[in-house]
Amino acid sequence: MYLFNVRVYGLLVNDENEVLISDEKTQNVSFTKFPGGGLEYGEGLIDALKREFMEECALEVDVVKHIYTTDFYEKSSFNESQIISVYYQVKPLMPITFDIKKSPFDFSNEKQQDKMEVFRFVNMDTLLEGSLTFRTDQMAWRTFKALVK
Repeated sequence: MYLFNVRVYGLLVNDENEVLISDEKTQNVSFTKFPGGGLEYGEGLIDALKREFMEECALEVDVVKHIYTTDFYEKSSFNESQIISVYYQVKPLMPITFDIKKSPFDFSNEKQQDKMEVFRFVNMDTLLEGSLTFRTDQMAWRTFKALVK
C-alpha cells in the first residue's frame, strides 16, 4: 500500500518585500523550504498551517489566498510516501518576535538536536527557485512570483 503525505506551507512577505524561508537540518540532511509541515489526521489545511506557524514560529497568521497545490508526482525524500503540498500566502497577525538569521543554515546559537530549524527573510527579487531544496517549493515560488508581478 502506498501512503499519501499531505503538507501545507505558508509564504509570508514582510513590508520590506522579503519572503520568510526556513533552513532545516534533520537526519543529517540540510534543506531550505517555506515554513509549514504535515497535516495531522482530522485536521483541515488552514488549521494545520496556523498550527505549524504557531509551533515553529510562535506566530499567529491569517491565510490570504491559495497559491499552489502539487500537480505532479513527488516522492518523499524521507520515506516511501507520495507528497501532496498545498501553499498559501499568509500574513502575520502579531509582531514577529522569533529569531531571524541573516545567513543560510546559521545554527550557531541553536541547541544541537536531531532536527534544527532557523528562519530568515530573503528579498523576493533575489530568491531563486534553485535556492529552495524541494521541487514543490520551487513550483510554488514560481507561481507566486507570477501572481505578484
